[in-house]
Amino acid sequence: MNIIRKDLRGMITGIMALLFVVAISISSFASTASEIDKSVDKALNRLFQKTPEVRQLAKKAKGILVFPKIYKAGFIVGAQYGEGALKVNGHSVAYYKSVGASYGLQAGAQAFGYALFFMTDDALKYMLNSNGWEIGVGPSIVVVDAGKAKNLTTTTAKKDIYAFIFGQKGLMAGIGLQGTKITPFHPKK
Repeated sequence: MNIIRKDLRGMITGIMALLFVVAISISSFASTASEIDKSVDKALNRLFQKTPEVRQLAKKAKGILVFPKIYKAGFIVGAQYGEGALKVNGHSVAYYKSVGASYGLQAGAQAFGYALFFMTDDALKYMLNSNGWEIGVGPSIVVVDAGKAKNLTTTTAKKDIYAFIFGQKGLMAGIGLQGTKITPFHPKK
């Protein structure tokens, strides 16, 4: 039994080291501000086409933080990474990276995107003034699936932030945002 535990610890340590190297590699190939802006605009347009109800929510939002591509991989230990932009009044005002780690029964790799719609001035101010923010800590957030979006209107939208996950591709069960850390960064020019 101790041999199995020791082997499992060694395997987990190796996987964590590999994920760390992958995360460092991804971050060293950071996109330029222009590339991020183009990806954000394309992702928002795809989201609006797939779920038209979201367009009305966007009109009332104080800001929209969009991560067009989050890359997630794991085997027991998982990691995810992506870059995005915060749009206020249709213009990018800041750039962020989304980083997450998880542990548990998981295996595979996938890519997906997500958008956070900041519905209150306080929620947007929290985002802009924080030097790092973990989803699930701070303003209230609701993850909305496509079916629920059809029932969401600007009068029923009463939470601080609404999250929409889109464009899932790959082989990995489950997508969650809980525990994801969002931090500001300065993309290459």
